[in-house]
Amino acid sequence: MKLVIAYINPFKLDEVRDALKEAGVGGLSAGNVQGFGRQGGHTETYRGAEYEVQFVPKVRIEVIVDDGDAASVVSKIEETARTGQTGDGKIAVLPVEDVVRIRTGERGTDAL
Repeated sequence: MKLVIAYINPFKLDEVRDALKEAGVGGLSAGNVQGFGRQGGHTETYRGAEYEVQFVPKVRIEVIVDDGDAASVVSKIEETARTGQTGDGKIAVLPVEDVVRIRTGERGTDAL
């Protein structure tokens, strides 16, 4: 099993969720995070005053999938979240040793 973690722009969350549901993903977790990458933040103007935003808001998505489904999930997130602009985000894939469904005690791929 694999854990796919993606950091995307907040305005792309609904679109990515819908694309993953269509691809057969049974569930995902999402949370708001802040960070910076190559863009290093940006400058904004508010009521005539300019200030520097050092952390950019993103959404972190986590999806646990079978090994064979990881590549297609990554591709689906990549194509759906891409705008072509700096700050589109990152995707990481990590191995998962075990998964347990708390309610039933199911383990491994049965718990997905």
